[in-house]
Amino acid sequence: NASPMSSRKQRNRGAKAPGGASRVPDPGPRTGGSRDARTAAVVAAVLGVTTLLVFLPVLRCDFINCDDGVYVTANARVQQGLTWENVGWAFTTLHAGFYHPLTWLSHMADCQVFGMRAWGHHLTSVLLHTGSVLLLFAALRRMTGALWRSALVAALFAWHPLHVESVAWVAERKDTLSTFFWMAAMLAYARHAEVIGPRSSAAGAATFTSRRSPFGFPVSRWYGLCLVCFTLGLMAKPMLVTLPAVLLLLDWWPLRRAPSSLRRATWREWTRLFLEKAPMFVLGFAATVLTFRAEHATGALGSTANFPLAHRIANAFVSMTRYLVQTIWPVDLAVYYPYPQTFSAPVVVLSVALVAGLSIGSLVLVRNRPYFPSSWFWYVITLTPVLGLIQVGGHARADRYTYIPLIGMFMLIVWGAGEIVQRRRAPRGAVVGLAALALAACACRTR
Repeated sequence: NASPMSSRKQRNRGAKAPGGASRVPDPGPRTGGSRDARTAAVVAAVLGVTTLLVFLPVLRCDFINCDDGVYVTANARVQQGLTWENVGWAFTTLHAGFYHPLTWLSHMADCQVFGMRAWGHHLTSVLLHTGSVLLLFAALRRMTGALWRSALVAALFAWHPLHVESVAWVAERKDTLSTFFWMAAMLAYARHAEVIGPRSSAAGAATFTSRRSPFGFPVSRWYGLCLVCFTLGLMAKPMLVTLPAVLLLLDWWPLRRAPSSLRRATWREWTRLFLEKAPMFVLGFAATVLTFRAEHATGALGSTANFPLAHRIANAFVSMTRYLVQTIWPVDLAVYYPYPQTFSAPVVVLSVALVAGLSIGSLVLVRNRPYFPSSWFWYVITLTPVLGLIQVGGHARADRYTYIPLIGMFMLIVWGAGEIVQRRRAPRGAVVGLAALALAACACRTR
């Protein structure tokens, strides 16, 4: 299990690519020989089979009367299945307050195959969730070289009770479908980082060659695949607008494509990395504008009279804190969390202090523990669009909003625990036992 590179010498491993391309440090063991490959295959199989078993009871569940009617049970077009007319409708409608044609096509395909038998619709969601778990495991392992830590993060993502809503609710197909493309884009980006780096010849550059774009940064076919997956994900749910920002975090850690200092001489490298994501930022901005228009047209946006700005800010900090608490202790979960009429001042102050403290602490640890800011700001950035600063609906928060953001917290917890073990501040056996107990508890409660 490869440990995070912490010394300056390790951080600066790798050479400068010709023509001023980015420095890509030696990423460490990626495939570690046939033995490691076999181990990874077994771990992936266990992850996949266990995820299917944990969510198996959902196949006995029916549709519900919350949004399932909008998407399936009362939607005549969806029930007609895949016809040319319905495909055209999927790509032009803002029905349900979103532009997500792939989500509509997914529901139509289910009706085409399974009719109105709910178990088939649930099965598709479970399979998409399982696919996302395996892609997450593959992406993290390729980026970090850490097989067991990557497996633990993927298992927490797979079996955590906060993710039940996204998987077990038919109307949340947009969550599982868009996240599948998120994970695929992240894996493609990891391959892109290898191809354009000094190890590109060993990473299959003979097939996936890199070229220099008109903007001055090297590109590869893997980059093109990442861009395609990102676009498809946006067409399933606009939640993916935060992916390019997360890729910048991954450039810092674990890919280490970004410079380790913020001196003026390094801003050129940061600018190049930002320009590399520019097409994604443009697509994300377009998706955001389109979503805002759709929500406004359907009357889903909350008014400032009903949701004052001060309340929205307070709710954002309180929600971030409660998500963290429910990550550690997932109890009192609900389909609907009503928006509070008033907010307790001590709770708001403590929430602001916690979020600010973790954010400042992350910046302090940016050099010695790069996994900390990368993981924490993954959580903050991906959660920001759904914190209610632009209020949609009448709920304060929702379990489904944690589907992607909690990956950042899982990475922080797992790599933090790994550092504690490495420094021998805790016995390895005790940490492994605690991890196994946490996974078992999550799996049982999720089931």
